[in-house]
Amino acid sequence: MDCLINATNLRATTTEALPPEPLEAGQVRLSVDRSGLSANNITYAVMGDLMRYWDFFHYSGSLGDTWRRMPVWGFATATESLSDAVTVGERVFGYFPWSTELIVTPGRSDETGFSDIAEHRASLPHVYNRYARNATDPLYSEAGEELLMLLRPLFTTSFVVVDFFIDNDRFGAETAIVSSASSKTAIGSAYLLAELEGLEVIGLTSPGNVEFCQSLGCYDKVLTYDEIDQVEKRSAVYFDVAGRRDLTAKVHHHLGDLLGWSMIIGDTHWDAPATSDEHLPGPKPELLFAPVQIAKRRTDWGRDGFEEAVGAAWERCLPKFTSFITIQHLDGSEAMLAAYGELVDGRVDPTAGMICSFTPNE
Repeated sequence: MDCLINATNLRATTTEALPPEPLEAGQVRLSVDRSGLSANNITYAVMGDLMRYWDFFHYSGSLGDTWRRMPVWGFATATESLSDAVTVGERVFGYFPWSTELIVTPGRSDETGFSDIAEHRASLPHVYNRYARNATDPLYSEAGEELLMLLRPLFTTSFVVVDFFIDNDRFGAETAIVSSASSKTAIGSAYLLAELEGLEVIGLTSPGNVEFCQSLGCYDKVLTYDEIDQVEKRSAVYFDVAGRRDLTAKVHHHLGDLLGWSMIIGDTHWDAPATSDEHLPGPKPELLFAPVQIAKRRTDWGRDGFEEAVGAAWERCLPKFTSFITIQHLDGSEAMLAAYGELVDGRVDPTAGMICSFTPNE
């Protein structure tokens, strides 16, 4: 069973059940147990062509070439294996289609996990092709499984965003402005930014989320999207999680050359009115593609060093997330697609942590 998204209209969804494909030598069938759903998945869909997110999991059904398998993060169990790298019954965490199963070709295997070396994934960022074995994953615990699948990919992005900021001497900024301040990626970034001395952290959000953002304790100031003129004019960096070009324009026109950097991180407000970036004052907004910074840090620190740094930050911030997140279980494709629709329309409570699972008869 696949939950499918139409690339030409992100509000259009459907399901399709295809017969299981037989395994070839060296392949493993992974049955997807559960996955997390958040605004991060909307970013994958919006940037599916630009960042090649659609290329990870090809759709081979009969509904037409506009339909796509959206990526999600979650857990899966090996139910059939023709590879010495994975045993039947082994459970892993990683990047999956929003489907009941995925066939992978394990390579670069060790005690911590393996990479899918399927030909169509060879040119895609390695970080998305790696599957971590639960038995040896230092971040895994059965009790913390739901928060891990929900927050781990988002928090890794948050860590990389702040690490990139630090790695570039903070761009000389005294203020960090974070849009879509109620989103989990923004909150993770704000928690880490708040640890830095001499930096004011400002969250931008919709009026209905101001009180929630203020309660988090990671923002020095929370403003609505219409209150950008209240940001003090001094050296700053803009972390754009919302993806609203009209909002980016307001920030740039307010601060101009005081902006040391304008970083595009996400697209939670994907359907907001677009404006041209051609004549914006200050630096040109640039997309931070997390795998690039991850690859740099793995070169600088080694793979284990990078994982240890992310793990230490995770341990510091996890109690803060658990203080406000309420897990919401979505059982079956109908509930899952309904929740996706609410995400697309921006109608999801920021305290909700949505965990998806297909019902047994699907």
